[in-house]
Amino acid sequence: MAGMDYFRISVDYRPRPPPLMKMMSIIVVLAMLVVFVIWVSTCNGPDRPPARKCKDKESASDVVIKHILNTPLLKPTNPKVAFMFLTRGSLPFEPLWDKFFQGHEGRFTVYVHASGEKPVRVSHYFIDRDICSDQVVWGKMSMVDAERRLLVEALRDPDNQHFVLLSESCVPLRTFDYVYDYLMHTNISYIDCFVDPGPYGNGRFSEHMLPEVKKIDFRKGAQWVTMKRQHALIVIADNLYYSKFRDHCQPGLDGKDCIPDEHYIPTFLNMVDPSGISTWSVTHVDWSEKKCHPKSYKAQDVTFYLLKNITSIDVSIHEMSDNKHKELTKPCLWNGVGRPCYLFARKFSPETLHHLLHLFPNYTTFQAGVDLGAEWSPSQSNENRRNPEL
Repeated sequence: MAGMDYFRISVDYRPRPPPLMKMMSIIVVLAMLVVFVIWVSTCNGPDRPPARKCKDKESASDVVIKHILNTPLLKPTNPKVAFMFLTRGSLPFEPLWDKFFQGHEGRFTVYVHASGEKPVRVSHYFIDRDICSDQVVWGKMSMVDAERRLLVEALRDPDNQHFVLLSESCVPLRTFDYVYDYLMHTNISYIDCFVDPGPYGNGRFSEHMLPEVKKIDFRKGAQWVTMKRQHALIVIADNLYYSKFRDHCQPGLDGKDCIPDEHYIPTFLNMVDPSGISTWSVTHVDWSEKKCHPKSYKAQDVTFYLLKNITSIDVSIHEMSDNKHKELTKPCLWNGVGRPCYLFARKFSPETLHHLLHLFPNYTTFQAGVDLGAEWSPSQSNENRRNPEL
C-alpha cells in the first residue's frame, strides 16, 4: 500500500508546463489549421475558381471533341487540300487561281459558297463546284454558318486532309507545290489567335457566355483560317460553344460590337486544342492604315517588290486595341523552324488581275531561300508534330 501511495503521489505532482509553452502550442496548432484551410481552398490552382459540375451538354461535347482529337485518322493514298471560297458572287481572280491549279489535278478540290448572284465561271476548275448556299451578312453568325457549310461539303471527300478558307479578294503568293507541302507536312491548323485586352477584343466578351466560355479564354483572330481534318470535324460537330457565340456575340448586342467570325473559331480551338494551332493566319492582310478595314490594293500598288516583300515576312504582328496600342510580335515557325508566314494575301481589288497574272511566274517562285522539302521526311510522323511555339 505504501508503494501504491508513493506512486499516486508521484503522479499527482508531475511538473506542469509553464503557461507560455501552452500558449505557444495553441498558436502552432492554429497556424497549421490556417495553412490547411488555405491549401484546400487553392487546390484547384492559382486564380482558378473551385471546380464546378459540368452540364450534360458540356460533358457530351467534351467526350466527342476528345474522341475526334485522339482518334488517329486513316491516311489516304492521295491526300488533298480543299480550297473553300466564301464569296458574294463571281470570283474575279479565277484566271489566277486557274494558273495556280494547273498541272496539279488530283491533289486539290474546290468549293464555292456564293451568297449573292449566280457566279459566272471562266475556269473549268470552278465549274459545278458551287455548294448549296445562303445569304451572308457581315458581322453576323451567318458568316460562321457559311464557313461551316463549306467544311461540311469538303469533309464529304475522305481524301481532303487540310481545308483552306479564302475570300473573293484572296490571291496565291506561292506555287501550288509550296502551299501543298507547307500545309500537309505539319500537324497544326493555321488559326489567327491572340488576346486583345482592348474594346475590340476582350471588350466584346459577354458574361452571358459563362460558365462554358470564360473571359480568360476569349480570343480574337482573322476568319481566314486553314484547318487540319480533325479540327474541321470538331468545328462542325460543335453546338455548345457555337450556340454561345450565336446568342451572345452580335454587333450592337448589350452595347458591344462582337463579331462572331473574329472570335468563335479562335476561342473554340484554343480552348479544346491549344497546342494544335498556330497563332497566325497564313493569309496576309495590311492593317498599316489604322482604319476599320484593311488596306485594299489597287492596280498601281501591285508590283514585284510589293509581292516580294509580303512573301519575305517571317514574323506575325498583332496590335492591341486598347489605348497603349501595344504590338505583339512572334516569329512564324514551321515545324519548329523559322519560315515566311504567308501563302495567300488579301484584299486585292479586281483591277489588279492583269498585273498579278503578269507577275505570277516571278513572285511565286521567289521563295526567300526556303526549301520546305529539306525540312521534311516521309518517315516523320505527322501525329507527333504539334505547334512547337506553344
